[in-house]
Amino acid sequence: MKSIAILGFGVVGCGVAEVIAMNHERIAKRLGEELVVKKILDIREFPDSPFASLVTNKKEDVFDDPEISIVVETIGGARIAYEYTKMALSAGKTVVTSNKELVSTHGVELVKLARENNCNYLFEASVGGGIPIIRPLHRCLAANKVERIAGIVNGTTNYILTQMAENGSDFDSALKEAQAKGYAEQNPSADIDGIDAQRKIAILSTIALDGAYVDPTKLFTVGITAITTKDMEYAREMNASIKLLAVFENDDEGAFAYVAPHLVSKEHPLACANDVFNAIMVTGNAVGDAMFYGQGAGKMATASAVVGDVMDAAEHETRDAHVAEWFEAGDVLAPIEKHHISVLLRLPADVSEDTVSEAFPEISMQPCVYEAEGEKAFILGKEGDMTEAQLAVGLESFENIISVIRIF
Repeated sequence: MKSIAILGFGVVGCGVAEVIAMNHERIAKRLGEELVVKKILDIREFPDSPFASLVTNKKEDVFDDPEISIVVETIGGARIAYEYTKMALSAGKTVVTSNKELVSTHGVELVKLARENNCNYLFEASVGGGIPIIRPLHRCLAANKVERIAGIVNGTTNYILTQMAENGSDFDSALKEAQAKGYAEQNPSADIDGIDAQRKIAILSTIALDGAYVDPTKLFTVGITAITTKDMEYAREMNASIKLLAVFENDDEGAFAYVAPHLVSKEHPLACANDVFNAIMVTGNAVGDAMFYGQGAGKMATASAVVGDVMDAAEHETRDAHVAEWFEAGDVLAPIEKHHISVLLRLPADVSEDTVSEAFPEISMQPCVYEAEGEKAFILGKEGDMTEAQLAVGLESFENIISVIRIF
């Protein structure tokens, strides 16, 4: 019998207990032994839960119990979760988590601690929720140089943008609807400002760079708060969707990682992900494009990935299940200013085309086929001849800029 503990009995923690109970026989058959939840650590009581008898508020009931070999951390954040994760790993207990903030902030230290204590630190659910992405990067695509990862990795922002595109909702109305349905927190800044996506692409970038740590706080990040219904009109006329993309690229000029809204052609596979669904496309130099699509969040979807890691850990107790060593390597990314981009630039109608040409010398430029009343719109850098630095310098020539959206 394999005994585990769950730290934090919120939505995901409860889902983990439910998945193990629901698929008890199947899991036992796969592992060759029973997998049971022995303790649930939480400061609250859950008298109406079928798992109420397992709940304790004493951490020693978990960390001092030699029968508990795997700990599932679903507390969230990077404070108490960090403390408890270190305690578990130091005691030789494998830790499984969905906590992207903790992984992206302290991953180097925690992966090292797991190795030193002959256990595992696993976090499949930290990026794609129920979508498998970390294990495929480590195992199935290991023979490839990862040239690009581009993904819709935040369901909240994707839901908001979908409502704006399909129902004509403005940003504030779409956000309130997302909050009413439980897709967005009352303080939604981590989602709408791109911080959640920033942490996730930092994790994937670190893996793609063979463990060279990418600090999420150093990534160029733009959220969706400036997106308007007028931007959606342009997207429709351009046969595109607006998506918040988290992107990693590794080419001859170096590696880049960033988060920003993009116009994505409706013919591109990423455009099919709407509402709270996520989609991640990985491009390898051997495999080409591989697409991962599904529910990126939610109780049971996330719990599914967590329990998958628990089972993996149970089968590989004394060796690294699927996480390579992470290490500090300084500035592993190239300056974002060198990254080549193309954009849709919207300006007031009184700005002449010659003025735009002068602001962006030697940059490919074409008027957008659609222009809203009272403004002009241009597509810049379509031929790959503009960098972020050139965009920033050119924008300084204008007092009033309606919007700038990158084109994928």
